[in-house]
Amino acid sequence: MTRISVVMTVYNSAATLVETMESILGQTESDFELIVVDDGSNDATLRMLARYDDARVRILRNAGNIGLTRSLIAGCAAARGMCIARHDAGDRSHPDRFRKQWRLLDNDPRLALVSCATEFVGPNSEYLFTSRPAGIALRPIEMLDPAATNGIVAGPSHHGSAMFRRDAYERAGGYRAEWYYGQDWDLWYRIGAEGLFQSIDEPLYVARVTPDSISGSAREAQQELAKLSHAALMARARGESDAEIVSAASRIRKTPPPGRAARARGLYFIGEALRRNSDRRARGYLGAAIRTDPLQWRAWLRYAQTVAMR
Repeated sequence: MTRISVVMTVYNSAATLVETMESILGQTESDFELIVVDDGSNDATLRMLARYDDARVRILRNAGNIGLTRSLIAGCAAARGMCIARHDAGDRSHPDRFRKQWRLLDNDPRLALVSCATEFVGPNSEYLFTSRPAGIALRPIEMLDPAATNGIVAGPSHHGSAMFRRDAYERAGGYRAEWYYGQDWDLWYRIGAEGLFQSIDEPLYVARVTPDSISGSAREAQQELAKLSHAALMARARGESDAEIVSAASRIRKTPPPGRAARARGLYFIGEALRRNSDRRARGYLGAAIRTDPLQWRAWLRYAQTVAMR
């Protein structure tokens, strides 16, 4: 049986697809399949994928644009590996990521979910910051604790950084279509009940942040679904059904494209991270935030502070 099924969804991802594909196909762990679910792209994405003459690559295509969660459900249903590794289009994995994460799962059958540190970069791969796991998660732990903040002791640093056992995923019920956003934490809360969690204190995953990232354009919907994920966890902890909560989640759907204010906030976020790194490229993002929405007063302040940068 194949060790790992890598599941990635793509939608109009031509600009960054080659970088992502090369980081996956160049892994030191070669026993994997890559399932790419195209979610109705209308750019060059499919043509680019067709150029990969590699038996490990399997391409699924949705009839239309159905969203990340339903695409992940389709990709995971097609998986044949013992474990599923998530990956997002536009992101990169360190060459040893799959090998090191597989080793953890293979050596400890108690583990259901593993992760690693994640390095966050800007649209042009500018370094922003690194999210590292909590020290307690460097060994196998029970990740769920209803008494802890948000009901969890520690979890993956990024959705794309996760690898989990396929049988644990199936026992947990998999991704739930009712969560249009925030589908990862709804899954972690349930898969955490199926086994232990452990993370690697190395940045083996690189996540690209763009001004129009989902977290910026759908912030309110994400926050509401996060609350519902936690409420469902607490209901299950009390031995109650979470059916009503799931029904409530199903009513929160896709939000409109980000407006000028939301895009400006995304530009500001990237620019501020670069400013804190003393990176002169901050000025370009902060200036773009001001031009996009002149009412972003923080962008004006931080832009002024970049003038002294050399």
